[in-house]
Amino acid sequence: MPEPSYYGIISLIPLTLTLILAFWKKDAILALFIGCLSGVLILGLNPSYGFSQLAQASLGNEDFIWILLIQVFIGIMIAFFMKAGVVHAFAKLVAAKAKTPKGVKFATWLIGLFTLDDYMSPLLRGVVMRPISDELHVSREKLSFILDSTCSSVCTIMPFMAWGAYVASLIADQGGPVASVEEGVSVYIHAIPFNFYALILVLLVLLNALEIIPDFGPMKQAEKRARETGKVLRDGAVPMIGDELEDLSLEEHPQFKVNVWTDFFVPILILVSVSVATYFIMGGVKILEAFITVVLYLGVVLTIRKVFTSVKDLVDTVMKGIKSVMSATIILALAYCINTVTETMGAADFILSVTDGWMTPVLFIAITFLVGAFISFFTGTSWGTFAILIPIAVPMAYSFTGNELGTLVYAAVGAVVSGGLFGDHCSPVSDTTVLSSLGAACDHIDHVRTQIPFAIATAVISMLLWIMVAAFAA
Repeated sequence: MPEPSYYGIISLIPLTLTLILAFWKKDAILALFIGCLSGVLILGLNPSYGFSQLAQASLGNEDFIWILLIQVFIGIMIAFFMKAGVVHAFAKLVAAKAKTPKGVKFATWLIGLFTLDDYMSPLLRGVVMRPISDELHVSREKLSFILDSTCSSVCTIMPFMAWGAYVASLIADQGGPVASVEEGVSVYIHAIPFNFYALILVLLVLLNALEIIPDFGPMKQAEKRARETGKVLRDGAVPMIGDELEDLSLEEHPQFKVNVWTDFFVPILILVSVSVATYFIMGGVKILEAFITVVLYLGVVLTIRKVFTSVKDLVDTVMKGIKSVMSATIILALAYCINTVTETMGAADFILSVTDGWMTPVLFIAITFLVGAFISFFTGTSWGTFAILIPIAVPMAYSFTGNELGTLVYAAVGAVVSGGLFGDHCSPVSDTTVLSSLGAACDHIDHVRTQIPFAIATAVISMLLWIMVAAFAA
């Protein structure tokens, strides 16, 4: 790939083209491929050789391999659950308590408050709640919306998660009145009440799940379709979980009894225990290792219980699980590729340059969020947005406050976190958006287009609040 350069407004063409095609054709893979190809051509590369370079630069790294393996083992785990018949058995247990669409949506929201990992949360809850929500005619679009909205947003308002530690370290690097990471954590904690996008979004989803706030936009149509016709997916939709797992769920198991405890609850307990233990012992959640441990456990237990009739049956189930997530894997790979294109063309630098000279104390916080939202939406990365904006927003806030900590500084940090969260939440090239579509087995573009109106509404309310805070603090 060429060295990073500055292409100005041209840098937005690849993702803009991707978005137009995605919403027009409703085909995420085609849209992302064309977007990547346009970027390769703009960079002046030969299409075939250039695309090969792009793939190697984007996918030949530990981050992509890590999330790819998470998806693979998630697929295998779900396939084992389906083979053992425990997903539907568990669904029956939950259905005895959550007997209405409102109850299922609330339960999905509530579990999200305790599943504190932005990768595990949408995947685990999707596996558990999808059979129940399907049974009660809750659209896959609504399920993926709840999964996504109570995913990273919850992580950002928990100060001792990896998100808080990362932002705290960036704050500490800016010097000023913050001299250590520990003091950076204190700043992050003070900034949580100003992380308006996350706080409002979590509340909005709760009120929407309880049907206090009604659906609007494409989501209203999706829910009406599911309620009136029983179709949880629109005709022609391409769900992110393939038909292979549906085939498994229809198999009869006369040779063994379904055991929800050993084949479902224990694996979930292992998953959570490994995640929590590694967080406290090793300083970070080893989510991939947690899923691998669960898959190994299930492979052994289901073999002992003769759920698998032969080694071939075991291998076939594994392969069905892997095949079921291929669509999600391709979309994620192309998302990484287009992120590399926009980074190489300097899209983030262009967005920052557009706002140069606008800043006043009153508009500062709202514009900080707006810039962060644009960067994260067009790059699909929240942490990358934090890395770009914290070194700009925090020193600028110090300049307004006389190098002192105060409301304007805390609000600036909250706005940066919210801006990064916006793209993480609703950008079609965000990994957690992809994983939410995967967890809900929803068509990816249907998930994005039904979710965006809620994201924009939350962003508008947040910006108004930041303007009020800045006016009070100025």
